[in-house]
Amino acid sequence: MPERIYNFSPGPATLPVEVLEEAARDIVNFKNKGIGLIELSHRSKEFMAVAEETETLIRQLLAVPENYKVLFLQGGASSQFFMIPMNLLGNGKKATYLNTGVWSKKAIKEAENFGDITVAYSSADVSFNRVPQENEYNVTPGSEYLYLVSNNTIYGTQFASFPEKETMLVCDMSSDILSRPLDIAKFGIIFAGAQKNMGPAGVTVVIIRDDLLDRVADNVPTMLKYKTHADKSSMFNTPPTFAIYCVGRVMNWLKAQGGVAAMQKINEKKASQIYQVIDSGDFYRGHAEKASRSMMNIAFNLPTSELEAKFISEAAAVGLDGLKGHRSIGGCRASIYNAFPAEGVDKLVDFMTGFAADNS
Repeated sequence: MPERIYNFSPGPATLPVEVLEEAARDIVNFKNKGIGLIELSHRSKEFMAVAEETETLIRQLLAVPENYKVLFLQGGASSQFFMIPMNLLGNGKKATYLNTGVWSKKAIKEAENFGDITVAYSSADVSFNRVPQENEYNVTPGSEYLYLVSNNTIYGTQFASFPEKETMLVCDMSSDILSRPLDIAKFGIIFAGAQKNMGPAGVTVVIIRDDLLDRVADNVPTMLKYKTHADKSSMFNTPPTFAIYCVGRVMNWLKAQGGVAAMQKINEKKASQIYQVIDSGDFYRGHAEKASRSMMNIAFNLPTSELEAKFISEAAAVGLDGLKGHRSIGGCRASIYNAFPAEGVDKLVDFMTGFAADNS
């Protein structure tokens, strides 16, 4: 196999090599049983054991309380934009949303179809370069929940801490789940598409408090009720078996790294190395305000678009791939999720330093 490149893509993102190697073996011959992983019945004892182990590891790593369900759903994280209000709103019920980027904007649009939605904060006027502080917004009285996106992949912003409000939190954690410890009890629902920090595309993990399952109206379609999937342990229909398996292997890898608290320290170090280069002169300019900077996605610009194109091209030529920024803001972006190796960050830092010296 040729030498692996360093994949800075925002998602699908890099996975631990040992997980890829194990999955490659199990696809052909699952645990030497003479059958491939993706051929197993989702109701077989072998796959049921896979699903149970995956859920157990998620519960351990995130300290999920017993009164929460862990669901493995399909449709991507974007399906949660409408499933959440479908299940929790209706009949004039209210919810408050924080607009900090593309994904929250999409969620707001969907939620407006099902309830009375207040957008209490938006950073659209500053190109979503920041997230709000506690005193910058108020939750609308009577809101069923306060919705936020914990980390914004496109703009490189992240909530350093979560709101301390009386209202239940609902959070899209697609791009930073398991990157730092959190208190699950503050949240009614947490959801995350797997393809950034948990595994391959194909499964969305939803962590939902038990009492919310019965709030859904009778006229919501069966497949769009959380209760449907909770009652059947995510086996109401055929789930994305391969993606669930891979999430379990990544959870096992994360546990071996020391768990979420240990990973937070690693993530902080990786991000600080890149931000130090950005802050060391005027060649690079970070998109996010310093107080809102993300540990997962680092968005930055160079003096000109021509230099940005050159930077991306020359970086790719030396195995630093996926550094092109999102089309909405241009520039460059380094996505360094849990599984992104520290040596890849070292190489990027060296490249950035050299490129700035050669092109200033």
